[in-house]
Amino acid sequence: MMDVASMAGVSQATVSLVLNGSPAKLTESTRQRVIDSANKLGYQLVRRENQVAPSNKSRSVIIFIADEISTDPWMALAFEGAHNKALEYGINVCLAVSHGNANIEASIVNQLADSNVIGIIYGTILTRLVELPPILSKKPTVLVNCYDSTRTLPSVLPGDLLGGRAATERLIQAGRKRIAIINGQKGVDASRDRLKGYRQALSSNDIPFDPALVRPGNWEPSTGYSMTHELMALDNPPDAIFCANDLMALGCFDALRELGKSIPDDVAVIGFDDREIAQHTHPALTTLILPHYEMGEISAELLIDSVGGLLATPNQIKVECLMVERDSVEKSEENA
Repeated sequence: MMDVASMAGVSQATVSLVLNGSPAKLTESTRQRVIDSANKLGYQLVRRENQVAPSNKSRSVIIFIADEISTDPWMALAFEGAHNKALEYGINVCLAVSHGNANIEASIVNQLADSNVIGIIYGTILTRLVELPPILSKKPTVLVNCYDSTRTLPSVLPGDLLGGRAATERLIQAGRKRIAIINGQKGVDASRDRLKGYRQALSSNDIPFDPALVRPGNWEPSTGYSMTHELMALDNPPDAIFCANDLMALGCFDALRELGKSIPDDVAVIGFDDREIAQHTHPALTTLILPHYEMGEISAELLIDSVGGLLATPNQIKVECLMVERDSVEKSEENA
């Protein structure tokens, strides 16, 4: 199938849709190009006995089940990415919110059982382990921002560890030596991985790890504020602070102003998430993007591929958290 896609100049998802007779809205020239390439390569689609081709009588649908969408924007962004990507193939994506309730999730699947559902995208607002209700196993399922205990289902996750490392290395590039971290809620995957990345960056640059520079937070501005005061009261205070999310960076900014510290001259600050407010702080906050829109796009592609018989490999995909350079970290020679 990869060879057919290469010869036809299309994606593997398009090949799977064409060869499986999907009703997706593709141009006739694209369909014919895929069929011609398959014929030239001698490709033959072999159906398993229990595999049924999508019906041409109704439009295919993907169910996107999210545990929450109102407390943070992440699942709304993931849904938008999945929705827009699926529309490229003429497939609808329907959003349902379950609040993590297994009975509600089962009801959602049962209510839509008679429609032309090709699969399910299941997403959570926090990156975490999930236990899915058995009914979800009846349809191809891709996890976004979460993973199952056996890690057998395809899942798309943010690259938090590499993001934590990139944030810390950016501060090192700016010439900082005493780099603190105000981490997120204890026990949360994102907090664990961003701290790992922080420690890896220090180790790779021969900077000793100092536990006094690690402070617990809870993702809210209040802990960014209080932990910054604690850090700056140390006998040897930090010259840079990595806040594990942008909201804590807001509190950090307030505390540094109260102490008469200039950002970034006295203390450089970097955040994580790239919330909208990050560009409106003074100075504007250097931060990393949580790539939920791209994660949604990838989850839709994985699901469409799996419907076409393609196995998702690797089962876990980590999406890079790109850095947004602003003014809370001075430009290094590499970034000038």
